[in-house]
Amino acid sequence: MQCQRGGTKRNIAGAASANPQSFSSENPRRRAQNSSVSSIMSDDENKEEKELDLTSPEVVTKYKTAAEIVNKALQLVLSECNPGAKIVDLCEKGDSYIREQSGSMYKNVKKKIERGIAFPTCISVNNIVCHFSPLASDETVLVQGDMMKIDMGCHIDGFIAVVGHTHVLQDGPVTGRAADVISAANTAAEVALRLVKPGKKNKDVTKAIQKVAAAYDCKIVEAVLSHQLKQFVIDGNKVILSVSNPETRVDDAEFEENEVYAIDIVVSTGEGKPKLVDEKQTTIYKRAVDKSYSLKMKASRFIFSEISQKFPIMPFSARALEEKRARLGLVECMNHELLQPYPVLHEKPGDFVAQIKFTVLLMPNGSDRITSHALQELQSTKTTDDDAEIKGWLALGTKKKKGGGKKKKAKKGGDSKADETVEAEPMDETSNATTS
Repeated sequence: MQCQRGGTKRNIAGAASANPQSFSSENPRRRAQNSSVSSIMSDDENKEEKELDLTSPEVVTKYKTAAEIVNKALQLVLSECNPGAKIVDLCEKGDSYIREQSGSMYKNVKKKIERGIAFPTCISVNNIVCHFSPLASDETVLVQGDMMKIDMGCHIDGFIAVVGHTHVLQDGPVTGRAADVISAANTAAEVALRLVKPGKKNKDVTKAIQKVAAAYDCKIVEAVLSHQLKQFVIDGNKVILSVSNPETRVDDAEFEENEVYAIDIVVSTGEGKPKLVDEKQTTIYKRAVDKSYSLKMKASRFIFSEISQKFPIMPFSARALEEKRARLGLVECMNHELLQPYPVLHEKPGDFVAQIKFTVLLMPNGSDRITSHALQELQSTKTTDDDAEIKGWLALGTKKKKGGGKKKKAKKGGDSKADETVEAEPMDETSNATTS
């Protein structure tokens, strides 16, 4: 998630601050070229200046290839989620699948294409909000009835697809407050999908998802950020804030055609104000490529060199490092802001937290949601059927459709696209299994 959970939020998925000034739209791969990781960048890549976007069919293909891999990785992890299964083993299964499948892509091309994990697999249960991806020595197991939030990401040539899904470890339909919070997250995600489109603004989405959560007597979790995605940029400058308040503000932004977004919806039956309980639970980091410091400890220098070579840009799990040396070295790196942490945040014990996260491409013909997974059956105690505004949002189309209906004659000097209509679509059946 970017929770101002990234700092203390995930930039609930990742950034350290909700201040957009702390995010850079510059490709961090280029910034890394001026740092110690410049050795991994080729001369040809150094010459690249033009920012690639969805106007390139090849870019669209890479996004969709990453999405296909991460969707299948999610399905694999879900199939292995059983009572008694160690969470670390499940996280490693997800990561291994993404590494293997992405590694088999674009092998026979002249120019080396980087690909792999864009965000390590996390499985956060019950009142744990995000970023739980334990070390190999951790013995935490799943228990019957756990509400699991599975979060992961893949990239092909820096084009990122992320997905987040909630599942309760039980047979039969999910009922009561557990069903309410998942239904709230899913409905809010469907509304966000319809409002994240050219011409709309980020604040429109923030207000709408809060209203949806309230309809289910739940709260949107504070400090969660949804970010624009760009090549090698998982936390772009354009941001959708989950809850606006004086402490967490972002600049107003308007969505534009050919942009890509990671939409992260996190809902709680509690107060929606997660806390950092134990810093030692933090295992996911991202290198701050704009920071430098001459480390003093040998262990720190070793670990930072390894990070710079293996994970120069994308978030990574400390599980991929030698554990004992990492424990020593990461502390000094963190103390001097060479790494950005993704802390494990908690709501109060007994609270349920649900997450739905997806990647959407704002294509010329409409919005294309490329990551998702079907929900189990939900029997919520609440409904949005009586709320006209929410029903109106859900009735909005996600695809443009030319023709179909009466064509309006364009006025002189008017819009040549006057005959373009919007194709109305119901809520995505693959992600909506809610019953009231």
